[in-house]
Amino acid sequence: MRRYAFLFALVSLLLPATVFSQTRTPEAAVGHFNDALKKSGNGDLDGAIEDYTRAIRLSSHFNTSKTPDRLGNSYTDSNSITVIDPFTANAYANRGLARFKKGDYTGAIEDYNQALEIRPGLASIYLNRAAAFRAQGDLEAAVKDLDHAIALKKDFFEAFNNRGSIKLDLKDAAGALSDLNRALELNNKTAESYYQRGYVYMTLKDFDKAVTDFNRAIQLAPDMAWAYQGRGTTMMHLGKMLQAIDDFNRALELDSTIPWAYFNRGLANVFLGNEAEAEKDFAESLRLKPELKAEMDRRIDLARHLRRIGNLN
Repeated sequence: MRRYAFLFALVSLLLPATVFSQTRTPEAAVGHFNDALKKSGNGDLDGAIEDYTRAIRLSSHFNTSKTPDRLGNSYTDSNSITVIDPFTANAYANRGLARFKKGDYTGAIEDYNQALEIRPGLASIYLNRAAAFRAQGDLEAAVKDLDHAIALKKDFFEAFNNRGSIKLDLKDAAGALSDLNRALELNNKTAESYYQRGYVYMTLKDFDKAVTDFNRAIQLAPDMAWAYQGRGTTMMHLGKMLQAIDDFNRALELDSTIPWAYFNRGLANVFLGNEAEAEKDFAESLRLKPELKAEMDRRIDLARHLRRIGNLN
């Protein structure tokens, strides 16, 4: 029912310049990396992937054996590429992010695996790989990666936010609340964390706190359609159907593709006796998400029963 509000980390050229000079990163590789960053920022993901690939090739060389670097470490990926320097990990990580944005979650995970072979201490890579695992439905693997990220970086706001979201999906409301509380201690200016915690409070049936969090999310991000959807659903639980409909209307003004907003607006109209309006909403909800049919039928019957007995809570 919730739209996932995941936060990511872009791995850029964060290594000290001395590291690059000591490992002799080819200037052309850095050039392709920077070109890829620009293309990704402009939405040209295919172009970015091509440039990250060129950067990887230029900063690596094919070798069937593991060759130690100046510190005695050897880095070899599954394609027998012996990595010259840690820069290559950054290129793999960013290519993984571009692949993730294209919906290629398997390719993204493969790139993150390569990056972690080279630089296992980069918390941001665990953060992003966790998002790819979640997108594939492997929530347990996602949580493990976020555990690693937090172990490496104790104040990793994004990791706490994302782990809280996944724990809610795993029906661990207490764990989700703990993580999101920590996220908001670290950063109380991000709408996504309030939005996520609003759903946790809704699950815990603490509707007043849920409304407060959705209000804060909307204050920080007035165009966040799903925050209005969440607040509208909470208003329904509080029996405030007209306010709920106002929120669903606003959510659909911002994003007309949210099936749950039509679904819940339809239910609110059933409670109010507006059957004709409700049927229109249910039809649109099913057009967007046909698999809602069974749940819709069940909840419509319940709404009509509650209306008959005069219990809207």
